[in-house]
Amino acid sequence: GQRKMSETEKPKGHTLPKDEGLTNGGNNVSSNVSDELTEVGCIVYYKICKIFHRLYLLYNHWFMQMLVYVFIIINLALALFEDPAVVPLPIWATSTIEIICLSAFTVRMVHYAKVIPRDKFWKDPKNICIIVIVTLSFIDLTIYGALKATGYFAIRWSRVLRPLLLVNVTEGRQLRRAFRSIRNALPQISYVFFLFMFSVLVFSLMALKLFGKRGLLTIDGSPYFTNYLDIVFDLYVLVTTANSPDVMMPAYNYSVFFTVFFILYIVINTYTFMSFFLAVVYNNYKKYLKEEVRQLVKARRFKMCRAFSLLQETRGEGGEPVVTQAKWNHLVKLVKPNISIAHRELLWSVLDDQNKGHIGKIAFVQLADLLSIQVITVKSQPHPIQICFPSVYNSSVSRFIRYMVRTRVFVYVYDLIILVNAVFIGLDEENPVVSNAEWGFLALYMLEIILKLYATEPRAFFARHHFWNWFDTIIIVSALFGTIINSALKHSGGYTSRQILDIVFILRVVRLIRLVDSIKRFRAIINTLIKIGPTILTFGQLIVVYYIFAMVGMELFKGKVQFFEPNSTSPDQEYCGNPLLKGTTFAKLNYCKNNFNNVVSSFIVLLELTVVNQWHDILHKYRSKLIKGLLLFYFPGSRTVDGLLQRMFETDLRHEDFNEEEEPENINFSNPVFDSV
Repeated sequence: GQRKMSETEKPKGHTLPKDEGLTNGGNNVSSNVSDELTEVGCIVYYKICKIFHRLYLLYNHWFMQMLVYVFIIINLALALFEDPAVVPLPIWATSTIEIICLSAFTVRMVHYAKVIPRDKFWKDPKNICIIVIVTLSFIDLTIYGALKATGYFAIRWSRVLRPLLLVNVTEGRQLRRAFRSIRNALPQISYVFFLFMFSVLVFSLMALKLFGKRGLLTIDGSPYFTNYLDIVFDLYVLVTTANSPDVMMPAYNYSVFFTVFFILYIVINTYTFMSFFLAVVYNNYKKYLKEEVRQLVKARRFKMCRAFSLLQETRGEGGEPVVTQAKWNHLVKLVKPNISIAHRELLWSVLDDQNKGHIGKIAFVQLADLLSIQVITVKSQPHPIQICFPSVYNSSVSRFIRYMVRTRVFVYVYDLIILVNAVFIGLDEENPVVSNAEWGFLALYMLEIILKLYATEPRAFFARHHFWNWFDTIIIVSALFGTIINSALKHSGGYTSRQILDIVFILRVVRLIRLVDSIKRFRAIINTLIKIGPTILTFGQLIVVYYIFAMVGMELFKGKVQFFEPNSTSPDQEYCGNPLLKGTTFAKLNYCKNNFNNVVSSFIVLLELTVVNQWHDILHKYRSKLIKGLLLFYFPGSRTVDGLLQRMFETDLRHEDFNEEEEPENINFSNPVFDSV
């Protein structure tokens, strides 16, 4: 007979109620209990996986990613309304908005922790960084609010951490790659920079010994090259050529032989060192860029191999693993749900060029490369006028008009019209002939758009890849509405309509860009710029580095320099509201608006320092006690910003995170070649 199951033999975590034992010859446990438990476990596991899958899809949904950027932009824009503010808002208003943003970042992190393994979440430095930033921001916000409520002085020190959120969020992968590229290149660059600074210091010491005891004076009557730190500063500026030839004129006026010193300095430091510096930057960047590409290809193939191992099935005994077309189609639908059936069939025909109905590992791995290829779909559809009025659209006159619109003669005629329009734009718009001629040009441009729409099916004319058609239509229609509004306001009286007139003038000038499309070489350059535009915009986010220095500058120097309107009668206007600036070049050149009194002016000052023209005049306040800190603020700021902006034109690579500890066998394939296309 069968014996009763002992307690040790019962499944873990499962006990049967005493009154629910199955009666089968006196046994309490059925023989299929383990099967039932397995089935229940599979159902629970399936439901858990389904929940995680939904959380994963929700996390990577475009709306959720866009929402993160919206909260980041709002968080960064709070500097416009916080003290020192462009548009002041109460502390409770800005604090409430910041709390909402920080709460959104917290929810996003909790969501992220739900879709990846917990151990990987806590080992990822960017997650720890976001948690620390959010925590410190909450602490700073609490302390700042308490101090302000009690009337004490307080500083918002956590504002410098805000740009780091943009770098460390999951969507900021490209920014992290840019910073990683800079970080990898810094060691070699630093050697050249230190050698360059050593050369500047040596030449400064030589200048002190050559000119310090000769009693020379600058144009404003101050001693010439008598202070070592002043000499270092002036010679550093000379490397940027911003103070040439002013810095050498006292020595040149004294003796023509002293120009040898400055010529030698410029040749060594401006031309040799700067060229060498650029070469080192380029070579190191190129080396690490190649490594980035290699790692990218390796990560992509590794992940595609893992996907293949999950989808593969074997055809016959001893057959090689393959993926069928049905599974491949289902996978592509999940990865790229927006591509058409024809597009999907085209991709499959490239991979399965022998029409076997299945593909191997090598062909499957090439799917990632195929999906990155841009495919332009051209649909041949009849013109709406042809559908409604076929006899009119297919008449001989209609065919002749369509033929002429498609010829080069039509293009040349309108190029000539644009050139004539350019001449009229340069004339006085107050002249009635010039003013009335604008209506004629607008009519001709509108006629051009109408004729092109008549000759081309509208959806094909406004296709996404037809940039110049969109450009022409938007500019011409905007200019037409702007001219109508400007004329209406002008004839109504009581309004100068200057702002609208400025917009109209800009649109008239912008129309001249259409000439570029007529020259093949120019068109190729413009099309290239359009294609790399998204990459430039992506790396343009590196501008957030300005944000950090702007926050530091506002806390250090706000209120030190004041700007007065041109009609102001205040005596402080002469020295920008600070007696220490009385008689300085900074005050004489009326640079008072170059200050750190709000985030907008701070960004403008940092941009002026980056451009380097006249930046030494902006820093002329260095000679006073007020601005010695600003000099120390500028050097790391300008060097960092310049280095980062050089990376704005990097290639748009999407370096995915991957695990190098586990690698499948045979992931080294040759690069894909799509000859069948």
